[in-house]
Amino acid sequence: MATNRPLEDKLVVLIGGGGFVGAHLAEELLGRGARLRIADRHPEKAFRLKPLANLGQIQFVRCDVTDRRSVENAMHGADAAAYLVGSFSGDLDALQAEGARFAAEAAAANGATSFAYVSAIGADAGADSPYASTKGKGERLVRAAFPKATVLRPSVMFGEDDRFVNMFAGLIAALPVLPVFGPDAKLQPVWIDDVAEALAVALADPAAHGGKTYEAAGPETLTMIELNRRIAAAQGRHRQFVPVPDALSAVFAALPLAPMNSDQWSLLKRGSVASGDLPGLKALGVTPKPLGLFLDRWMTRFRKHGRFGDKRELA
Repeated sequence: MATNRPLEDKLVVLIGGGGFVGAHLAEELLGRGARLRIADRHPEKAFRLKPLANLGQIQFVRCDVTDRRSVENAMHGADAAAYLVGSFSGDLDALQAEGARFAAEAAAANGATSFAYVSAIGADAGADSPYASTKGKGERLVRAAFPKATVLRPSVMFGEDDRFVNMFAGLIAALPVLPVFGPDAKLQPVWIDDVAEALAVALADPAAHGGKTYEAAGPETLTMIELNRRIAAAQGRHRQFVPVPDALSAVFAALPLAPMNSDQWSLLKRGSVASGDLPGLKALGVTPKPLGLFLDRWMTRFRKHGRFGDKRELA
């Protein structure tokens, strides 16, 4: 953490701050002395942050990013802001593009000095994927409204409270044989706290990072089947993984109630690996940490006998 504290007592508004990224970014910013306004459709999701803040350091407001007035009200008095909304369902254009424009315009109108937009590796307004295309459009709209905005494109983010590694961990703990969709798809999983630190750095120093786009990727590249095998090993479980052909995966993703939709399958098949054409986390002063640094500890609760089990005895 930086020794100087440029965000101390500054009001930082986190649009979509009740989610996974928001909670970790909020913790990072609170540690830097910032005042926070968590603006979310369901701000109560972030109430767990209250014990981390000093008196008056954090506030919560209800915000609908599809409603310009709601976003403008949430942005009132902001010194800095981050747009963290992301979804694979609903009106993605409204959530990931137009809502981001509302926020960037409101931040500029309030005289905010920095703005960050969380996009994704592979974001491209011309992409076939609705997720990737609306993220790409969001980048363009944000830059038009707030030219010195910082765009961060993360790979798949992992953390002890994520919905990615934990989803696979739960399935591996429960089932002896598991299908693997996109077994050869490559990912560069990035630790959520590295993403949070990178965003805080960008918000704290717009002179250095404003107007730039960064890729946030972890230090190792894993295929989906490798990821599943590492999770199983960390649990001390012997599992059989069955690669699913792409054609069958596409049919499965199109079914109602499937754990992933067609857009998610398209993105998974494409993979999520840094292009190398853009600066990465190190350009923001962050050294990315590998999944292996945390996996054994996080998988303890999934072992047969919890922390009393021995992962070397395969279940």
